[in-house]
Amino acid sequence: MMVRRLISVLLLTCLAGACTVGPKYRRTQVQTPSPYRADPSAQPDPQSLANSKWFEVFKDPKLEELIRAALVANYDLREAVARVDEARANYGITRSDQFPTIAGSADVTQTRRSRNGSVEIPEPLDRDRGFGSVLLNLLTFEVDIWGRLRRATESARADLLASEENRKAVTTTLVSDVATAYFNLRELDFELEIAKRTLSSRQESLRIVSARQQRGVSNMLEVRQAEQLVYSATEVIPATEQAIEQQENFISFLIGRNPQAIDRGLALTEQQMPVSVPAGLPSELIERRPDIRVAEENLVSANALIGVAKAAYFPRITLTGFLGFESNQLSSLFKNSRSTWAFTPELTQPIFTGGRLKSTVRFSEAQREFFLVNYERTIQNAFREVSDSLIAYRKVKEVRGQRELLVTTLRDRSRLAYMRYTGGVSNLLEALDADRDLFTAELNLAQSRRDELLTVVQLYKALGGGWQV
Repeated sequence: MMVRRLISVLLLTCLAGACTVGPKYRRTQVQTPSPYRADPSAQPDPQSLANSKWFEVFKDPKLEELIRAALVANYDLREAVARVDEARANYGITRSDQFPTIAGSADVTQTRRSRNGSVEIPEPLDRDRGFGSVLLNLLTFEVDIWGRLRRATESARADLLASEENRKAVTTTLVSDVATAYFNLRELDFELEIAKRTLSSRQESLRIVSARQQRGVSNMLEVRQAEQLVYSATEVIPATEQAIEQQENFISFLIGRNPQAIDRGLALTEQQMPVSVPAGLPSELIERRPDIRVAEENLVSANALIGVAKAAYFPRITLTGFLGFESNQLSSLFKNSRSTWAFTPELTQPIFTGGRLKSTVRFSEAQREFFLVNYERTIQNAFREVSDSLIAYRKVKEVRGQRELLVTTLRDRSRLAYMRYTGGVSNLLEALDADRDLFTAELNLAQSRRDELLTVVQLYKALGGGWQV
């Protein structure tokens, strides 16, 4: 009795003050820039573009419809959601190991023996016999003195949080991908408009040159030069239409639909840009970007697994047993004299494993180091992406402004060149050169307008925006 009480007190003491082996997780200190390199003269602003919801950044109604459709049916996002469900179930399975498993069992056996068998049963003894039992079984339960199961649960919980953050990261990428694809589509539409407008203008020029050639004012060389411009504009149209349809197919895939036409909203030149694009505090980027939080949760999980590996050095205490009734007469099954129980504590201590335990700990520590490096790299890459996006936003805007001035100049040059040609002051070559330069400049300006929109998309994604509901 004294030994039994001593064991009970020992187990209760261990459970009350159970230790947990392995290192506790402490966040790695990372040096953050202040402010971002892209604008060192700017004062740190706690507000960030990423704090805005995606429908507050992108104001095109059709683009909003596409993003909403993608958030429902996109394959990558649906897969990420399934990963979250999988991790949540795994967390529940791992956590359940900390609790005892109790199962109930009951059985009834009825037999009839032969009176002339190996054991004779004379009259009037009954040949029928009934056996039964009702038991509560304590299946193998590990007393988690060293925290092995708690560390495993900690790792599973970190995996669950990582999968949830990964879902947010997929959402951020999806929003930016849909917006990027849509702006590319609108830019191609604008290029098609420019090509058709240029083709119409060149066809009119060809008609004028042909008429002058028929009157003997012009020559066949000028006609051929005008035809060259018409054909060069004509070949651009089918290539642009091909790119448009393929871009529509890509957007259809992003929103989880079969290839189909995509409804348009605002034109490329009508897209609304945010009044300002504040980057926020660099220190807040670590808390906001989902991919950084994924990397950190992976590090937390790997850190917890070191405790699981180290706990294998210590003895395991497992408990099994049962409690219930059993009797060879069902009518008296639940009498006190028919009660039965068993309780079996078991202690297992590794003695020789050929270096397996030590190698397992080293393996876990190496994995933690791997995830630590990945965590630090992810943070530094995030700072680089934000800085690159801020630089692109400022410089692309400057390029777009200069290209607008260039297009204005080339339009006036083309007008003056054709006036000089029709007035007989200059030859057609000057007018054709001006027309070619104007066409190229207009296409470049359309691309600059698209690139300016894309820099906002890239900055919004780099800052960790887009996953907020």
